[in-house]
Amino acid sequence: METRAGDPGAFAHFDLHRVPSPAFVVDEAALRRNLAILADIKNRSGAKILCAMKAFSMWKVAPVISEYLDGVCSSGLWESRLARDYYKGEIATYCAGYKETDMAEIVEISDHVIFNSPSQHSRFASFLNDSVDVGLRINPEHAEGEVAKYDPCSPGSRLGFPVSQLKVEHLEGVSGLHFHTLCEQDFEPLKRTWEMLKPHIAPFFGQLSWLNFGGGHHITRADYQRDELVNFIQEVRSETGLDVYLEPGEAIALDAGILIGELLDVFENDLQVGITDISATCHMPDVIEAPYRPAMLGERSEGSPVRLGGPSCLAGDIIGDYVLPVAAEPGARFAFLDQAHYSMVKTNTFNGVPLPSIWLWNSDTDALECVRSFDWTAFRDRLS
Repeated sequence: METRAGDPGAFAHFDLHRVPSPAFVVDEAALRRNLAILADIKNRSGAKILCAMKAFSMWKVAPVISEYLDGVCSSGLWESRLARDYYKGEIATYCAGYKETDMAEIVEISDHVIFNSPSQHSRFASFLNDSVDVGLRINPEHAEGEVAKYDPCSPGSRLGFPVSQLKVEHLEGVSGLHFHTLCEQDFEPLKRTWEMLKPHIAPFFGQLSWLNFGGGHHITRADYQRDELVNFIQEVRSETGLDVYLEPGEAIALDAGILIGELLDVFENDLQVGITDISATCHMPDVIEAPYRPAMLGERSEGSPVRLGGPSCLAGDIIGDYVLPVAAEPGARFAFLDQAHYSMVKTNTFNGVPLPSIWLWNSDTDALECVRSFDWTAFRDRLS
C-alpha cells in the first residue's frame, strides 16, 4: 500500500535529540492547520464533521479538536467514555458487534448509536430511547479500496448491511444511514460511491434525518479536491433534505506527527541490517498489516540501504530498507513521518518492547511538552 503523506513540514528542523527514543512527537501547529481546513469545509458545505477516535485518540489535544469540529465518532464503549470525559460536541458510536452488557452505557453516552445490521438493532431495541438517534451502517457493495482487506466493500465483508438487501422494515426507528468505504482517498471515489448508492436508498430519504459518509477522506492533503467536495455536499443536502456527516480520522493528524527512533546495532547480512528501538509489530503494526513503507525524515535518494527492524524476536519485525540521512552506527537518530494517526493508537508491548513516549510540540512557539512516558509497568499491568 502506498501512502500519499509524508511532508516533513516543520519537523525538517526539529532536533531529534530533544526527546528520548523512541518517541512520538505531535506538532500542535500542524494539527491546527489540518483542523482549520476541515472547519472551512464544514462551514462552507453545511456538513457536520466528527473526529474519528479510532485513528487519533490523543486526548491531550481534545480541547484543540473541540475548537474546530462538531464532535467525535467512537468505535465502542471505551472510546465513547473517552469522548464523554474529554471532548465536546456530538458523540456517534458505531461498532460491528455490540455486547449486551455495554449497551445501556453506550446509549447513555452517545448522541448517535449506529448498528452494523438490522438484527443488532432489533436485538437491542429495548435499550434505546428518544435521547439517542439510531443509525444503520450499510455496505454500498461498490469497491473503491486499493487493498482488498482494507476495503469494507470486499466480497464477504463484515462491515455494513448489504444495501441490496435493505427493506423498508429495516429502517423502522432508524434516523440515518452510515457508510464508510474509503481509505486515504480523494473526492472522486466518494462521488462514484454515492452515484452507485443513491438509487438504492433514495426511496428512504423521506423517513431519514441524516447521512454519514464515514471516514477515509484525505481532505487535508494538499491535492485533495476540496471545492468539489463542498459543492457535492451542498448538492446532496439540497437533493435529499438530510444532514450530512463526515468522519475523518487520518486527515486530522495528517503529517502532524513523527516517530523518533535510534539505531541499536548494525551488521552485514547480504546488506546492512540495523536493529532499532522502533518495532514494526509493536509501534507501527500497519507496516506489516497493510503493508506499507513509512516515509523517513530526510532519507537520501542515493547510497547503500540499511534494512531497519525492531528489537523483538519476530522474524518479520522489519520496517523496510532505507538510505539513512545519518551514518549507520549505534546511537544514530532518525524519524518516520506521518505517525500521529493509527500508529499511536495501535502500539503494544509484545516481547516487553517499551512503548514510545508521547510529546506535544508547537512549531510556531517551539514549546515542547512531555504528555506521557511509559515505564515497564505499562507492560506488567496488561498481564497477570
